[in-house]
Amino acid sequence: MFDENDLKHEFVQLLSEDGIVKNEGIPQLSNETLIELYEWMVKMRLFDEKMLRLQRQGRIGTYAPFSGQEAAQIGSAFALEKDDWIFPSYRELAAMMVHGYPMKQIILYTMGNLKGSQTPKDLNVFPVQIIIAAQTLHAAGCAIASKLKGEKHVTVSYFGDGATSQGDFHEALNIASVNKAPAIFFCSNNHWAISVPLQKQTASKTIAQKAVAYGMKGIQVDGNDILAVYQVMKDAVEQCRNGEGPILIEAVTYRQGPHTTADDPTRYRNDDEVKDWIERRDPLKRFYTFLQKKGLIDEGYESEIKKKFTEDIDRAVAEAEAVAQPTTDEAFDYVYDKPHKLLAEQKREVQRFLAAKEGNGHG
Repeated sequence: MFDENDLKHEFVQLLSEDGIVKNEGIPQLSNETLIELYEWMVKMRLFDEKMLRLQRQGRIGTYAPFSGQEAAQIGSAFALEKDDWIFPSYRELAAMMVHGYPMKQIILYTMGNLKGSQTPKDLNVFPVQIIIAAQTLHAAGCAIASKLKGEKHVTVSYFGDGATSQGDFHEALNIASVNKAPAIFFCSNNHWAISVPLQKQTASKTIAQKAVAYGMKGIQVDGNDILAVYQVMKDAVEQCRNGEGPILIEAVTYRQGPHTTADDPTRYRNDDEVKDWIERRDPLKRFYTFLQKKGLIDEGYESEIKKKFTEDIDRAVAEAEAVAQPTTDEAFDYVYDKPHKLLAEQKREVQRFLAAKEGNGHG
């Protein structure tokens, strides 16, 4: 007999919460790459804040903010190659953009425009999945297909701690492990599944240890340490390419804002807890301190890039808002790759209905 106390619990952290190097395993990245990582973090924080304002102004729909989770998303996506696949949930907008998804299309998605979910043909990113944990099974299937085709692609499924209580999550880990699929299951453990705290989500000490039951590797990383996330993800990607997958990664992070703009977290979260994560553990503050101590950036530089990124984001918003609303016909045009006779008949029926409606003076 054994229990979870027999398991080795490894928590990977390379930068302390005050930005000091505490582990010699820091990835060997150039100064230019380190700065690029930080710039992505700043840009995505500004983007997230802009989306919140747009939602409050009624210019986009319900929005799921990701502030506080930038290191987990950016660090992991940065470790991927262009041909690798991403299967995101509704909160992984930063990971999608790092992997190449156009910001303009992300904004269209938040506006409810179907063109926002039409992934560019040369980009391996599946549309955002709203159903909790459903993308884990899709990713498992994609990874198995890549293996059968002899490809070297790695597939990443992003999800939150709440998804680990869904059956799809367990089915996905099982089938991926049985087939030794090149799949990485990346759990952004932000401690809250809407109003359900982590301690009511699982009795396990970690989410990473759930991998053991399925005969796969699991690792827990500080999700607010972008260098640790990058290194853990880089190692996982390499292992999957070498046929040593699948792997479950638990990135311990925190959702600083509401679950969505329809949520009021003050009804269920402790103010001191939120304050601690924002003031002491914020991923941007940690990485800024690290880069500042290396002499790579200063306050003047940060002000400069914030101004530039704000202009870039405003431009993308303007471009998205200038896109015409989809017509009724378009609702039928993007369902199948090739036209289907039943769908074509439904389209004609709607056209006849709308024409009759206009003819009766109800247009």
